[in-house]
Amino acid sequence: MLNGETSMAPEVVTFGESMGLMMPTGPKGIEYSAQFEKSFAGAESNLSIGIARLGHRAGWCGRLGSDPLGRYILKQIRGEGVDVSRAELSGEAPTGLIIREVVSGKSSVYYYRRNSVASLMRPEHLDESYIAQARILHITGITAALSESCRETLREAIRFAKKHGVTVCFDPNLRLKLWTIEEARPVILELAAEADYFLPGLDELKLLYETDSFEDIVVRLGDLSAVSIVKGGDDETYVVEKGTITSVPYYKAEQVVDTVGAGDGFCAGFIAGLLKGYTHAEAVRLGNLIGCMVVQMEGDWEGLPTWEQVQAYLNKTSHVER
Repeated sequence: MLNGETSMAPEVVTFGESMGLMMPTGPKGIEYSAQFEKSFAGAESNLSIGIARLGHRAGWCGRLGSDPLGRYILKQIRGEGVDVSRAELSGEAPTGLIIREVVSGKSSVYYYRRNSVASLMRPEHLDESYIAQARILHITGITAALSESCRETLREAIRFAKKHGVTVCFDPNLRLKLWTIEEARPVILELAAEADYFLPGLDELKLLYETDSFEDIVVRLGDLSAVSIVKGGDDETYVVEKGTITSVPYYKAEQVVDTVGAGDGFCAGFIAGLLKGYTHAEAVRLGNLIGCMVVQMEGDWEGLPTWEQVQAYLNKTSHVER
């Protein structure tokens, strides 16, 4: 076992903000809808659910409000087999909220997360021993965007991981509704420099490095110690490692229903591949497949497949309706 982990310790530990999610039940959009569907959303909780469904142990240690939304989210994440023993329900502030609509084919999100309990996360909320037992620490740039105390918490988590030999995986998950690119750039690049795996999208790299040149981007990635997994290429994902580029083609979706959560699904698949001992290209191929499966169902995390579903897809097992 790695890093002194116990048999039941999470293989992947992650933390961040998970919010209540409200969506109109019909096609009218928020302004004219009278009924809404309740769910929840959060890049890190999505990933932890994805890891668990793929047959690996995941731990999510975010903070939620001690309110109906917070209790609902905690129960849902726990119900997916994710360890939430280090998650906290706090009366310090409320759970954040996101409202999403699709109007004329365009998806829009509206955040109500300023001064949420997750934005008040501080380094002392982390459990060093919990991170130390993991194989991989997964973090995202969304947490960094929430507040300075959240940025300090990320830095502390990385410090714990490096101290105990835990692999650091970083998805920048750039959200320009939360901060400007000028605010984000130095923080994202600082965190990328500390990561073992850097999982940006190609569009994100163009903004971060201020260039549209793929060649220049590859040179900049070469300055990192991380293996970079670049999503969003021309029907392929790129593995950039030690000056070499490996292209891994996408899987083609039969129909695209909802692209939300595809990136989190990719990350879950990639990390699960690493845990299964796959090569980087093989792990990316699994990530591509999970992303393909996720976009064929509506919801942030509902479409994340189980390992049995992945195997059935790969083996072309026919579906028996009844």
